[in-house]
Amino acid sequence: MRIIWFRVRAAFVGRGRDAGMSTSEYAMGTIAACAFAAVLYKVVTSEVVATALQSTIGKALDVPF
Repeated sequence: MRIIWFRVRAAFVGRGRDAGMSTSEYAMGTIAACAFAAVLYKVVTSEVVATALQSTIGKALDVPF
């Protein structure tokens, strides 16, 4: 039984020390998320997308019941 305990303990030792992201990984993730948000904002607010949305909404409101 003691040998099994040592194997189980050895399998889990060291897992808690590297469980999360470091500060630099959080910073890179935040920068990437902000860059993606900026690109998405530019796409959504572009004239092409606005025209497409207006057209789609106009067609949806003109559907006869």
